[in-house]
Amino acid sequence: MAEGSEERAWEELIPDALSLIFRNLSLQEILTVIPRVCKSWGRVVSGPYCWQEIDIEEWSLRCKPEQLDQMLHMLIARSCGSFRRLSVSGLHTESMFSFIADHAGSLQRLELPRSEISDSIAEVIAPRLSNVTFLDISYCRKIGARAIEAFGKHCRSLIVLRRRMHPLEVADKVCQDEEAYAIAVTMPKLRHLELAYLLLTTRAVLDILASCKDLEYLDLRGCWDVKLDQKYLKERHSGLKVLGPDIIDCYEQSCWDGCSDYSDSSVYTWDFMEDGEDVYEGLSDDDSIWEDDQGLEGFEVRFYGGGFSDAVTGFDWPPSP
Repeated sequence: MAEGSEERAWEELIPDALSLIFRNLSLQEILTVIPRVCKSWGRVVSGPYCWQEIDIEEWSLRCKPEQLDQMLHMLIARSCGSFRRLSVSGLHTESMFSFIADHAGSLQRLELPRSEISDSIAEVIAPRLSNVTFLDISYCRKIGARAIEAFGKHCRSLIVLRRRMHPLEVADKVCQDEEAYAIAVTMPKLRHLELAYLLLTTRAVLDILASCKDLEYLDLRGCWDVKLDQKYLKERHSGLKVLGPDIIDCYEQSCWDGCSDYSDSSVYTWDFMEDGEDVYEGLSDDDSIWEDDQGLEGFEVRFYGGGFSDAVTGFDWPPSP
C-alpha cells in the first residue's frame, strides 16, 4: 500500500468485520472460496468469527446423514463453543444431539426441524441447554409431552417455541393435549408460540393462555377442534395475535408467484464432501405408473395453508433441483 494512503487492504480488516461481510455469502463460498483468497481470510473462516451463527438448514435438506454429522462437527469445532445459533434440519444420530449439547454454553437459538430426536434424548440433553431462548422442534415426530416438559424445565428463559406439524404427521394421533399442558406448566415466559396442526382441544389452549401471560403471538392454524371466543380474547388477552384455527386461503392469487426456477446445483457437488458416489444413480422416472389406463379421475391434491411459503404453510420445502 502506498505510503500516506488512507485506503486499507481488504486483508487488513479485523476478523469481526470480515465475518459480517462473509455472512452475505453462501455456505459453500465461505468454506471453499474464501480460504483460497488469502491467508488472513482463511484464518477468519477457520476460526470462531464466522460461526457465531451456524445456519445450515437449507444445505442439510439435501445432504446425506454422514455428511451432515461431518459438517456439524467441523463448524461447531471452529466456533470454539461460542456459537449462539444453530439451525439444522433432519438430524438423525443420538451422538450428534449430545455433541451439540456438550458445546452449547453460548447457544441461545436452537432450530432442529424434522429431526429424529426422541423423548429420552431430549431428557438427556435439555439440562445442558439452559441458555436457549428460542427453540424450534417442528415436524419432530418422535417427541411428545415428555420432551416438551424437559425443555421447559431446563430452558427457563424460553420465549419462543415452534412446534408446528404437518397434517399427515399427526394423522395417526388422537389428541396432543398433553403437550399443551406441558407448555402451560413449564414455559410461563413464552411470548411466541406456534402449534400449527397439533390435535388440541379448546381446554388445552385456554390452559396455555392462563399460564403464559406474556404471550403475544399464537399460531393455531389447522387446530380444528379449538374454538376461541373472540370477545374473551379481546377482554382477557387484548395484546395477543392469534393465527387460525381456520385458514383463509387466497386462491385467486397464483401459488406459484414468488417461486423461482433457479437452483444452485453446486451444493450437490462439493469436492470436500463427495464420496465419489452418484446420489441419483439407479433412480429414474417410472412411467409405468401411468400405464394402467386409469386416467386422473379420483386423483386429489390438497394444499395445506394456501401456498408454498413458510409464512403460509409452515412447511419449508427446498427449491426444486
